[in-house]
Amino acid sequence: MTPKAPRDDFSDADIEVTEPKTYAAGMGGVFHSMEPAILEMGLGRTVKLMTKINQKDGFDCMSCAWPDPSHRKIAEFCENGGKAVTWEATPLKIQRAFWQEHSLTSLEDKTEYWLGMQGRIVEPVYKAKDSDHYEPISWDRAFGIVAEHLNRLEHPNEASFYTSGRASNEAAFLYQLFARVLGTNNLPDCSNMCHESTGTAMSYSVGIGKSTIAYNDFGEADLIIIMGQNPGTNHPRMLTALQEAKENGARIVAVNPLPEAGLIGYKDPQRVRGYVGKPTQIADQFLQIRSGGDMALLQAISKRVLAAEAAAPGTVLDHDFIERHCDGFEAFAEHIAQVDEREVEQATGLSQAEIDELADRYLESDRVIIAWAMGITQQRQGVATIKEIINLLLLRGNIGKPGAGASPIRGHSNVQGDRTMGVWEQMPDSFLDALGTEFGFEPPRDHGVDAVNGIRALDEGKIKVWMGLGGNLLGAISDTNLAESAMRKTELSIQLSTKLNRSHVITGEEALILPVLGRTEVDEQLTGPQYITVEDSVCAVHASHGQIPPISDQVRSEVATVGGIANATLGDRHGIDWLGMIDDYDVIREHISHVVPGCESYNEKTRTRDGFILPNGPRDERRFDTATGKARITVNELEPIACPPGRLLLQTMRSHDQFNTTIYSLNDRYRGIKKGRSVIFVHPDDLAELGLEDGQTVDIFSEWKDEPDRVLRGFRTVAFPTARGCAAAYFPEANVLVPLDSTALESNTPVSKAIVIRMEPSTTPVGVGRPVVV
Repeated sequence: MTPKAPRDDFSDADIEVTEPKTYAAGMGGVFHSMEPAILEMGLGRTVKLMTKINQKDGFDCMSCAWPDPSHRKIAEFCENGGKAVTWEATPLKIQRAFWQEHSLTSLEDKTEYWLGMQGRIVEPVYKAKDSDHYEPISWDRAFGIVAEHLNRLEHPNEASFYTSGRASNEAAFLYQLFARVLGTNNLPDCSNMCHESTGTAMSYSVGIGKSTIAYNDFGEADLIIIMGQNPGTNHPRMLTALQEAKENGARIVAVNPLPEAGLIGYKDPQRVRGYVGKPTQIADQFLQIRSGGDMALLQAISKRVLAAEAAAPGTVLDHDFIERHCDGFEAFAEHIAQVDEREVEQATGLSQAEIDELADRYLESDRVIIAWAMGITQQRQGVATIKEIINLLLLRGNIGKPGAGASPIRGHSNVQGDRTMGVWEQMPDSFLDALGTEFGFEPPRDHGVDAVNGIRALDEGKIKVWMGLGGNLLGAISDTNLAESAMRKTELSIQLSTKLNRSHVITGEEALILPVLGRTEVDEQLTGPQYITVEDSVCAVHASHGQIPPISDQVRSEVATVGGIANATLGDRHGIDWLGMIDDYDVIREHISHVVPGCESYNEKTRTRDGFILPNGPRDERRFDTATGKARITVNELEPIACPPGRLLLQTMRSHDQFNTTIYSLNDRYRGIKKGRSVIFVHPDDLAELGLEDGQTVDIFSEWKDEPDRVLRGFRTVAFPTARGCAAAYFPEANVLVPLDSTALESNTPVSKAIVIRMEPSTTPVGVGRPVVV
């Protein structure tokens, strides 16, 4: 039986708050994954897909980028992976009557959850300049509209090509090729808003912006430090790797402003004890750090490492590694010696004893992995903080040996692959040279816009055509009101999508939605069924094969859509056979093998069952391709965050039933929230000091320099054991509070983890308020 789309939107008026959970997964994880799958897709479709997700002959999960082990289990997916499959592979379709019934104006007040629940988009739709409705059109007309707009631009930089991490390597390569043949490097992507700080810091320090470990290193580590990450919700399969590491003797330390269920306990649903036994304790130590205090903590640990070396010379530091492979140590040591312990305590909110305990764990461990995610990258000093992570690892040679290294945990399934394939506004000349040689043209050399600067360019009228290969930029980017106002100034906005989201509702003067295949669906082209490839968080590249028929014969693959647009816009300019690449993806992969470093013989390598691992200098041979030819131990100046009295530091975060901006339900059961998202988590002592009560309705104001306050009205306070002086609210609802100009130094990533806010009692009912600037 086909499910029905909800007609009415959902209200937060009946939010329920219960006690947060103390462990993740177990029977609850299985139930909450499989129940919606069976109800939405039916038993047969569920079994077919769930036994093929992340399998070597199956399809790659479209949610997180957690790597796959060499030996796969029968059920090699997590709760949210199962929900992602259900969300994509639902048989529910948006009917033509929907576009007639719903104007864009009427859709503006709809939630992301309601929009996503309407079903799959099954034919191209177009909003004309003076219309408030989408209407179905043919693919040829859609391609013609895009081509007409692009070809009449005064300069190619008046177009921008945004990319989501769900795009395949083949689609991403074709997309960036099209943009550069057109003449622009305007290739912002979702990395700009998440791990750009990682790439910036690691490229400078070790010569590559990717993880320096392999999957098996977790099982060989003595100590794993997890910073600014919630694996129980965002990368649940990581909990299995952590459990196995503990069984091998590893110790785990969690550093986070909020206690998260997955780092407290874990019940492995693949084992009997996951149902009847006690949860495995994951974190041996939990450091409840103040938002933005991670850099101070890392410097304090490094200071203790250097002090231990001074007390017992030659026994603590890896002098041979430092001498052979590093530079900058002397300046670093001099700088770290001046770290003020009182400033550290103030910045972190931690005691000396807690910091000493972590330092002792580090000193006692020969093999250390430090993992992090957006809790680190989205800080004002995110780049410097990651440089301090690298500093700490380098001091004892914890890069380039088994069980040790830097482990940035990517959020979206192929966000790393997109960058490898050239989706970046700042690709190096070596890549552009190879691309130009392969296809016989001169690529543009000036850097393009990233996500934040792309919004600025839209707002200033400098970008007239904006295209999104997947994703939901307006849901993900900071400063929601400004971003939406900017998008309305474009002449044409284009989305390649599977389901509705906010970026389809707020459009340019004209707009197109082009429906594309999901990962679960068979991709049939002229030469037969095609496979695509993706890259995970540890640089492993492998194939993904769709399993079920497309939901509609009007849905095209991302490759066919991008190639069709390129062919309509550019024709045979430079002799590039766009249609030939659509007909046979081997042709694209052959080009990739000639252009992308490490991808030689790409067709052959990706046809093996295990795929292949991209080369990684620091991991493979302790080779550091930096400007100095060595790993760089850096000096970074701490800049404490000023938070005036009566204010808190707010971080945005996902709920449990959520992936990026996609909302699977209105529940966040690990944190005890049901039937709503309009909540702000605050320590009970902070509520008392502010004269507020648990459950009170408040307006939340963000304060930024001399700009007008941004405000969210009608949010419910939830007394929660956050770090003192800190608060948390859900993304994307709280994005309106993040100023566009509040970005991380060097990386330009929105600072979503340290927003200065105040709260005032509200007369707006919960769930009714709209984000505004006052």
